[in-house]
Amino acid sequence: MRIKGIAVSLLVLILGRTSAVVAQTSAVAGDICPGELGAKVDAIANRAEFSRSRWGILIQPLSSAATLYSRDATKYFIPASNVKLLTTAAALQKLGADFRIKTSVYSGANGSLYVAGRGDPSLAEAQLKDLAQQLKRRGVDRINELIGDDSYFQGSAVNPNWEWEDAQAGYGAPVNSLIYNQNAIELVLSPQAIGQPLKVTFAEPKLANQWQILNNSVTVSQNESEFIEVGREFDRPVIRVGGQLKVGAESESAYVAVVNPANNFLQHFQQVLVAEGIPVKQALVAPVPRNFNQELAFVESPPLAELVKETNRESNNLYAEVLLRLLGKITGSLPVSQTVIGKMPVPQEDTGEIGLKELKIALTQLGVNPNSYILADGSGLSRHNLISPEALVQTLRLMANSPTGSIYRASLPVAGDSGTLKNRINTTSNRVILQAKTGTLSGVSALSGYIEVPNYEPLVFSIIINQSDLSASKMRSATDEIVLLLNRLRRC
Repeated sequence: MRIKGIAVSLLVLILGRTSAVVAQTSAVAGDICPGELGAKVDAIANRAEFSRSRWGILIQPLSSAATLYSRDATKYFIPASNVKLLTTAAALQKLGADFRIKTSVYSGANGSLYVAGRGDPSLAEAQLKDLAQQLKRRGVDRINELIGDDSYFQGSAVNPNWEWEDAQAGYGAPVNSLIYNQNAIELVLSPQAIGQPLKVTFAEPKLANQWQILNNSVTVSQNESEFIEVGREFDRPVIRVGGQLKVGAESESAYVAVVNPANNFLQHFQQVLVAEGIPVKQALVAPVPRNFNQELAFVESPPLAELVKETNRESNNLYAEVLLRLLGKITGSLPVSQTVIGKMPVPQEDTGEIGLKELKIALTQLGVNPNSYILADGSGLSRHNLISPEALVQTLRLMANSPTGSIYRASLPVAGDSGTLKNRINTTSNRVILQAKTGTLSGVSALSGYIEVPNYEPLVFSIIINQSDLSASKMRSATDEIVLLLNRLRRC
């Protein structure tokens, strides 16, 4: 993502394992004047292949709200993972870059221990070992009951607006208070001889006895394409594997969502405790009293700045949904426990729903038009999300000038260097200094961010394609052509 482009056609590397394609650029080589930009962008967006697609575009200088190009910029579009730009902006504004998520173990009566989760999405085996070793140093040598408190976040662990197949996949893992290994099961898929199914192994071998694999995958020749599809049944322990890898190719990891994340957490914690010499008689998830006894051990997540970076660079949905719920929990008015009116308990309000309200409050305080977007989740998986290019550009500009602006901007993928843009846009001879958030759903492609233009001033932009029947690679290629046009701007 850096430098002035002077070639008639540029090689654009598309994300994933797809092959490189040649991006069609303007037939006129060299720099372009701002007055020429509109016609050149229109020439891309108005191609016959996009005749049934909708484009939303807004391009402005970072320094002001002057418009270089606008196309339905105030209209609503499905933004896919560009939602994360709003979620992370609000989290940084409200929680601060140094905020950490704490997981605690408390003492209880009769040899019981309570482990209270608060939604740390980064927690894995190393943190469980740390907790176990702290307990051992405190003299804990056996546990009668290990009780998991999974009540910090209220509401459904799976957004009801997500599509069926998304909720099965690792990228659509449930969001709860006790999270282990991002609430996903890792499968390793390896090609065999041509025509044979891929070899499927569990990263955790002990899980092989708990799941049935329906393997419809195949090993293909070197000249065929590669893709992987995994999912799981909701009513029985069955994992479906489809897709194909080339013979001789490296193994690929794929992920499916766990069924019961809190029990999954406790099961792994119990195993770690036993390995540290602390036997556990019983482990269960249960409502626990709020007047905990002494805190015996705790671990903390990396600071929010790092969580935001993982969210945006890798487009991590679980992290984004945790950030949304933290907004609802930390800055909202979520009650600690149920209120009882007579004999009828009043359920607590969904933490995610409160988070959406707090997100809008935070962004409105920042200066973003509250009527320019409607959100249904924090990650962008839901097709109920509606955002205008105007909202994204406003958020990007206002965040760039905020106290956490450098952290926010550094969290974005860098073209040709990191995250979801690592293999996109840049080639050996053409470099573009681009930091931007990608977004992809079927029929949807989005890219919004910052670009440093060599012979012009820094720009902020949002480009969204909706209702397209084209492949993701074709939509991305056209979007990248517009980015390359921006890189050729000069003052004239």
